[in-house]
Amino acid sequence: MRRQPKDTSSLRYDSGMAESEGRVFEIKCPCCDTTLQIDSATQLVINHREVEKKPLIEDLTSAVQQLKGEAARRNDVFEKSFASHRVSEQVREKKFEELLRQAKEDPSAPAPKRPFDLD
Repeated sequence: MRRQPKDTSSLRYDSGMAESEGRVFEIKCPCCDTTLQIDSATQLVINHREVEKKPLIEDLTSAVQQLKGEAARRNDVFEKSFASHRVSEQVREKKFEELLRQAKEDPSAPAPKRPFDLD
């Protein structure tokens, strides 16, 4: 049994264009939303209209002020972090001095366990 070939003339991409000689199509690009006007007779783009985009920075002075504010905030965060490191260093120094004093007062006390002694 032999199959009959299908009629694919209605499925051709340009079949509708052949009937509409001289017609202008408007197509919207899905990527950039540009509207293209295409002439069916010449199959060329006649005109295109790009979508107006908002500027990234509407007011330059406000953007500069915002950047300066961010720089000041970063500086404040750095100063707080630096101060906390200085305080933690003083705390570690005090703990070391206290443990050293205890070790000198009672030399017979057992040495503290080290992490690798627990293995």
